[in-house]
Amino acid sequence: QRELQIFKDIRDSMDQISVILDIGEGNGILLIELVGFELKFEGVYFCSLCRTSRNVLQTEDLSNVEVKEVDFMSCSGELSSFDLCIDKGAFDTISLNPENTEESKACYVQALRGALKEEGFFVITSCSWTKDQLLQMFSQGERTVGDTPGMF
Repeated sequence: QRELQIFKDIRDSMDQISVILDIGEGNGILLIELVGFELKFEGVYFCSLCRTSRNVLQTEDLSNVEVKEVDFMSCSGELSSFDLCIDKGAFDTISLNPENTEESKACYVQALRGALKEEGFFVITSCSWTKDQLLQMFSQGERTVGDTPGMF
């Protein structure tokens, strides 16, 4: 599956991914796929606002996946030390809101920096921004491990 291609690209760079944050309102399917993707998990966290993810994860009997309902932009350090942060559209929604666009983007980047370990990985998919635009917004000297169409 195309969404997992980036994990194939960076898997060798990962010593151990044990704590993952899925930013947004997804249904938990990507995390279910990652659990079976030969990554070593101690705990996986799914930041969400929807009950669907809890139901899907419970159906799959994934007791190591914890669903927390947290406002990512206002969590003030509540989320920290993640090895991997994944965004499959939350940034698009936040950054395209006509109110406080620049402030919202800066707040998102700040929240991400607080959530992600210094040596952690950030994977984002976007339908609204080009790779170069995303790199400009998110990378400040960090390295890009690899990219696939629509992903880096």
